[in-house]
Amino acid sequence: MFVLIAYDVSTVDRAGQKRLRRVARACEDYGVRAQKSLFECRLGKTEWAVLRTRLLEEIDPKQDSLRIYHLNEDAKNKTEHHGHNKPVDLNAPLIL
Repeated sequence: MFVLIAYDVSTVDRAGQKRLRRVARACEDYGVRAQKSLFECRLGKTEWAVLRTRLLEEIDPKQDSLRIYHLNEDAKNKTEHHGHNKPVDLNAPLIL
């Protein structure tokens, strides 16, 4: 599945700054950063369940916002990008 994750974590205190780092780290573990608080993820059902649980455990629902968009496989082909930070092809081989 192709998932777009956007978040806004309150950073007015140290606890919020820690939550922000943990949310970003969780997203980095499963996807590619498209913008500062926006990640594109191509996941299987098990990976998605783990990531979703991890994110929901990290945020404070009274202060933070988490938006998850489930997109069909064709959505990536219909996405336009302009400017720097060329998008990563999530279907291409990963070369380390």
